[in-house]
Amino acid sequence: MNIRQAVLAGALGALTVAGLVVTAAPASAASTLGAAAAERGRYFGTAVAANRLGESDYVNTLNREFNSVTPENEMKWDALEPNQGSFNYGNADRIVSHARGRGMSVRGHTLVWHSQLPGWVNNLSGSNLRSATNNHINQVMGHWRGQIHSWDVVNEAFEENGTRRNSVFQRQLGNGYIEEAFRAARAADPNAKLCYNDYNTDGQNAKSNAVYALVQDFRNRGVPIDCVGFQSHFNSQSPVPSDYQQNLQRFANLGVDVQITELDIEGSGTAQANNYRRVVEACLAVSRCTGITVWGVTDKYSWRPNGTPLLFDGNYNKKPAYDAVLAALGGSGGDPDPDPDPVPGACTVSYEETDRWPDRFNGRVTVTAGRSAISGWTTTVTVRSPQRIASTWNGSPTWDSSGNVMTMRPNGNGSLAAGATTSFGFTVMANGNWTTPTLGSCTTS
Repeated sequence: MNIRQAVLAGALGALTVAGLVVTAAPASAASTLGAAAAERGRYFGTAVAANRLGESDYVNTLNREFNSVTPENEMKWDALEPNQGSFNYGNADRIVSHARGRGMSVRGHTLVWHSQLPGWVNNLSGSNLRSATNNHINQVMGHWRGQIHSWDVVNEAFEENGTRRNSVFQRQLGNGYIEEAFRAARAADPNAKLCYNDYNTDGQNAKSNAVYALVQDFRNRGVPIDCVGFQSHFNSQSPVPSDYQQNLQRFANLGVDVQITELDIEGSGTAQANNYRRVVEACLAVSRCTGITVWGVTDKYSWRPNGTPLLFDGNYNKKPAYDAVLAALGGSGGDPDPDPDPVPGACTVSYEETDRWPDRFNGRVTVTAGRSAISGWTTTVTVRSPQRIASTWNGSPTWDSSGNVMTMRPNGNGSLAAGATTSFGFTVMANGNWTTPTLGSCTTS
């Protein structure tokens, strides 16, 4: 997907970003994600956990790089209203206060969702559930009225085949509960953007078609809806779809904003960086794509840590994916080509987990030739004791004396044309340790 560079009109043109007003000053390229996104008329945010706000590296990275936050769990129903009519805003208030005190915008996540519900909600029926839902929306949105730029009003209401999820809301209130929630949300805070949010809707499929039909119907009938959130959790089994940009655009064509709300991409190195760049370029190419939120600051606290899916590693170092994102946003300091191949004849390697069972997992390493052809390659894979590599394929391995470091070479012709790839795989017996294997550098023959 080719990036379409937007021309900023005027050195001091005011841009409105999902309710947040910023000033464009493109005289010099920005050097952080949030600043670079703002120069493109967008926000770049992250999910934040209140219990991490006491960690200096976490806070310093958050404050430096991002201009929007989404509470990771602190605004979900079980956190805010654990007992009916009794609200606990403390942790969420801490996040909102931190963000707004530093000029960051805030996304509200989430009001009506089948998961992370307190038990009392699941025990309600009919009119009691309707009243409780409306009261929850009114109380929560009223508490932060004027402080939240957009809310995920309803989250994950559809199954993969496009049917309605069999949630307590669907069972007790029927198809109309989504519309009722959006109407209640508009009344609770008329100035907040109201979003529907879901996963596996990133390309055109049965689920995204069902969401599209819902949004189209709402727009046609005047039901208040302002935006659609695409969670965009990607890995090798669920990659960035080839029609990602086109899918964002078709929703935007309905007259709503689109937001990438929970982005994380499992992988490492060049492959991960290229996928992140594709997502950013797709958002930039859709004028109504107002911003991107990555689902966490650091791999260390990601909900999928074994997949190392974020822009900062566990030590808060910037990864190649960070450089790719910053460069795609037009910032300075980002490497527009995440392939760390400074000279012809080099190669790079990247890792992804492909399968997992209760006692083991499969990994795949992709070897990519650099700017000229190579005739052979070598790399290493290191596992952490008591892990052991039980089997391999598509390569010729040797091990060091510890059995933890595997050196892999081609098991036949190792020639690769410039930019071409090959891969090998292996099975790791975890033995209770699920640490991601570490790759050494790629060397050529």
